[in-house]
Amino acid sequence: MTPTPTPTEIIVGAGSAGMMAALTAAERGVPVLVLDAAGAVGGTLNVATGQLSAAGTLLQRRRGITDSPDAHYADIMRISRNTADPALVRLAVDNAARTLDWLTENGMEFLPDHPVEGFAHEPYTAARYYWGPEFGRSILRVLRKAFDAQVEAGRITLSLDTALTGLVLSGRRVTAVTATGPEGERVYPATSVLLATGGYNSNPDLFRELSGHPAYGGNSYPHNTGGGLEAARRAGAALRGHENYLCSFGVVMDRLGLGAKMEFRHVHHPQDRAPWEIYVNTEGRRFVAEDEPSVDAREHALLEQPELRRYVVFDARVLRESPPMITGRTNAELLDLFGVHPMFTAAPTLADLAAKTGLPAGALAETVAGYNAALDSGGPDPFGRRHRPVRLEEGPFYAIRVQGASVTSTVGLAVDAGLRVLDAEGEPFENLSAAGELLGSGQLMGKSFCGGMMATPAMTFGLLYGEALAGSRARMGLSGRAAGTGGA
Repeated sequence: MTPTPTPTEIIVGAGSAGMMAALTAAERGVPVLVLDAAGAVGGTLNVATGQLSAAGTLLQRRRGITDSPDAHYADIMRISRNTADPALVRLAVDNAARTLDWLTENGMEFLPDHPVEGFAHEPYTAARYYWGPEFGRSILRVLRKAFDAQVEAGRITLSLDTALTGLVLSGRRVTAVTATGPEGERVYPATSVLLATGGYNSNPDLFRELSGHPAYGGNSYPHNTGGGLEAARRAGAALRGHENYLCSFGVVMDRLGLGAKMEFRHVHHPQDRAPWEIYVNTEGRRFVAEDEPSVDAREHALLEQPELRRYVVFDARVLRESPPMITGRTNAELLDLFGVHPMFTAAPTLADLAAKTGLPAGALAETVAGYNAALDSGGPDPFGRRHRPVRLEEGPFYAIRVQGASVTSTVGLAVDAGLRVLDAEGEPFENLSAAGELLGSGQLMGKSFCGGMMATPAMTFGLLYGEALAGSRARMGLSGRAAGTGGA
């Protein structure tokens, strides 16, 4: 391995957290070396929806919306049932408006009606949910402009296609990082290190180990393979969040098997479309009121089902008369998918449908009969469902297979309120910090999905880290120019 002789400030990862940390430090005169395993900057922003949330922002004030970080904090702890990490949530929401205002002032385009309360995730009590027309790329465009300016000014040295392989320790201090790039493996001596390498959803083995479930979906950023988490774990870092895994209420995949990609979205939010169909698990049984207004309640119900899977079951009348059930498709257009697409099944009878899908025929028949009987009698639905427009009785019968999955990494590195990485005894490493998805959704959102609580904390913590790095160097009396970044 070829050593880089001069210690420098190192940021590993050029996504939401790493880019913001680097440009913030560089703008304050601190040169940094940024390493990233990908061939381009942006990380998950290249593929993510880029949902943001913050209270007390310029955009809210312009629309006359009264909100506060305290209300934001209360919402997250309510939605997560107090399973989110209080200190990290507090740090995130208290500083989130700075991040949103920075994006606004630097020209980010938001959708014209934003912020909103939203219901894709559990709604907030105030309109503090934002995103742009190009989703994550709307954020990346703004970050990239400021980041590139510091690269051109020589204050950020960027090394792409350079993957972290390890941390070199002396006691509780990181003295260097090792990484493999175009020139092979090199040693980069470090004054300080921020790990911002993203999650692990694209590493099926690590995903199964940490979540307890297979990686059903393959839509995550391909470089989210857990390299930073693994390197820190080998160095003695502790992990948090194992108990907080949660799946979405599901999407329609493009094929059978693990690692499939999302192809269609079933419209399951009753606020968008009241359900006509029923949902059954792999045992042919209903498990939730299909019109349950809380998406969090529906997600937790699916989490308890075998293989995190549900089947949307309906008949010819529902297909003919109900509003569209797949985003972007009319129900008539779905007919071309049945019998062709592996997730869309049609059959003349319920028994035939069970045979084709692998659902237990007896259980499925009992489920449909029970649903119809409760409707006929005018009695309450066993699960409390209210919207029951028609019986399910007219063949052919249909089933759409929907798979629960997670696009975020639940488990992450344990850190203190200063973002310093902690070991198993809760003691911090002297100069090793972490931010972004590497902290895990289980700490920032608990066992729930809270809108905007991945991308916003990532950038916010990057901002705070960059400021702290600049403040630390100023207190030590160091000049703006490091003794040498060494490059890559």
